[in-house]
Amino acid sequence: MARAKAEAPEEIPGAVLEGRGRKSREHDNGASGVTVTRETYWAEAGTRLMEEIVSRANMHKAYNRVVSNKGAAGVDNMSTGQLKGHLQTDWPRIKEELLNGTYHPQPVRKVEIPKPGGGTRMLGIPTVLDRLIQQAVHQELGPLFEPGFSASSYGFRPGKSAHQAVQAARKAVSDGLRWVVDIDLAKFFDRVNHDILMSRVAKKVKDKRVLHLIRSYLQAGLFEGGIISPRQEGTPQGGPLSPLLSNILLDELDKELEKRGHTFCRYADDCNTYVRTRRSAERVMISITNFLETRLKLTVNQDKSAVDRPWKRIFLGYGMTNHRIPKLKIGAKAQKRIKSKIREISRKGRGRNLKRVIEEITPILRGWSNYFKLSEVKKPFEELDEWIRRKLRCILWRQWKRPFARVKKLMQRGISEARAWRSALNKRGPWWNSGASHMNQAFDISYFTKLELLSLITQFHRFQS
Repeated sequence: MARAKAEAPEEIPGAVLEGRGRKSREHDNGASGVTVTRETYWAEAGTRLMEEIVSRANMHKAYNRVVSNKGAAGVDNMSTGQLKGHLQTDWPRIKEELLNGTYHPQPVRKVEIPKPGGGTRMLGIPTVLDRLIQQAVHQELGPLFEPGFSASSYGFRPGKSAHQAVQAARKAVSDGLRWVVDIDLAKFFDRVNHDILMSRVAKKVKDKRVLHLIRSYLQAGLFEGGIISPRQEGTPQGGPLSPLLSNILLDELDKELEKRGHTFCRYADDCNTYVRTRRSAERVMISITNFLETRLKLTVNQDKSAVDRPWKRIFLGYGMTNHRIPKLKIGAKAQKRIKSKIREISRKGRGRNLKRVIEEITPILRGWSNYFKLSEVKKPFEELDEWIRRKLRCILWRQWKRPFARVKKLMQRGISEARAWRSALNKRGPWWNSGASHMNQAFDISYFTKLELLSLITQFHRFQS
């Protein structure tokens, strides 16, 4: 089969944007539809894996995925919209270099973004061409490694999700495992040991060209401020291949935990292990920390790692109550983050129509509520609804500026003239007035409902039904 593909006429990715190769359904998410037969096939075709990677069906699938994802340009400033034209002229040369094992990736563009808990997270943005090649590699490597991954690994895998990880964590606590070993890996993606990672990849990948290409991506320079710095460790987030490589490395941790008979939930580098007693938890913390630092050469963040009760920790944004069968709830940090986003938009909204502000925050609120749809505690939804309405009233109060304008607007909303004047001249600040009775009466829930403001408590009840 591999030979037949290798001898097929050369095709250029992007030349046909639609069309279904015979492998399209099987590889849709990089690892779905995997069977024992498929794994056996790969064992036989392992030395010709590069031919599979550059095959017509695989490259078209990768092209469509990269273009649909869009994303920022890399160091060459090429956009996804320009990729097709580039491939139409240069793909034969690029394909030949990949098959010959002489292709060299371009440096990645360094970008730092703020982390929710403080500090920054480094991203390495590959060029759009390198994202295409990485996606093509991912689509072929995924089915090769996926069957061996642990059922307790939930991150960046087809058919797995953060919601499943959170539900598994709750089940563990419901089953009486009421102590958690919460291990935080310090800057995991920045500190992956290349040699250890490549040795794990080489256990299943026998094509030396593919191994060379993966290592080239790991060692691609980091471009910042006009200077290219070499990389000796790490697999920066930003490319399609990085999540799979992280799972390949941390699968060894999963296997170690399974060998010891532990119940655990891992989502990328977030790993919680659940045990019955504090003594057991402390023992697991010591032994697993030693395993990670000696076997995988990773660093455990002692300040953020802890042995504690599950209801005192946050896992993937969710907390839980201390009931025998715990209820899931929204973590405090997640509430602070969504408020921070709303504040940023509201600052820009002081000179804009309120309807436009609501249109801007609605997708954020919808995505946030959909992620926390497993929450069974309604209070955060109610409080956040109230806070958002108050924030919007604050925008209105600021926009009116002068007392006469405030009186006029309040009277238009049914407030008596005398009360409107008292409110406009009370010398209180915008935030106080936005929470006062005159603004609550004038701009009640029905007013914001007409403006199509998404109600989080309505979303909560819909998720519970």
